Amino acid sequence: LLDRVWGSNVYVEERTVDVHIRRLRKVLEPHGYDALVQTVRGAGYRFSTRI
Repeated sequence: LLDRVWGSNVYVEERTVDVHIRRLRKVLEPHGYDALVQTVRGAGYRFSTRI
């Protein structure tokens, strides 16, 4: 995922995706949609259509 989004020529910290997910949830929270971004233990994240 990191290579697909940022490219293989860029050094990206392992926690970069986590930081972006946290920021996304923060933006969605005031609207009640932060639960749409779910953590999948051992795999990553997924988007849900159900709140």
